[in-house]
Amino acid sequence: MDELMIVANVAIIFGVMYKLFELYAKRKERIMLIEKLPSELLDKEKVKYPNSSSPSGFFSALRMGCLFLGIGLGLIAGYCIVYNTQPAYFSNYDHHVNETVSLIYGASVLIGGGIGLIVAFLVELKLNKKNEE
Repeated sequence: MDELMIVANVAIIFGVMYKLFELYAKRKERIMLIEKLPSELLDKEKVKYPNSSSPSGFFSALRMGCLFLGIGLGLIAGYCIVYNTQPAYFSNYDHHVNETVSLIYGASVLIGGGIGLIVAFLVELKLNKKNEE
């Protein structure tokens, strides 16, 4: 097992180093491509940036808040489901019941987080429409 860990650590280190070098090389390539673009494409009057009127920090906080709210509500919903459907979980140890409970909690958290992100998207969309008017 120790030999596998050594190989895995070396592979991870070299993979990270490769990705860093690749990141800097692609950055230089992108800069060279931008410099070669005609000036008419870089005219700032023609370029419209999305969400330029609203700070992006607000929307990231909104997304994170809705995500965590959804995860919390998912945990509460998962607990309620487990409490009502798996009474053996609270009284004794059963491997089958533990697997079912883990599945219920995981699904509830993922569903709650997804619903939270959808709500954040809808709120962001509504605020963008309001700002455009």
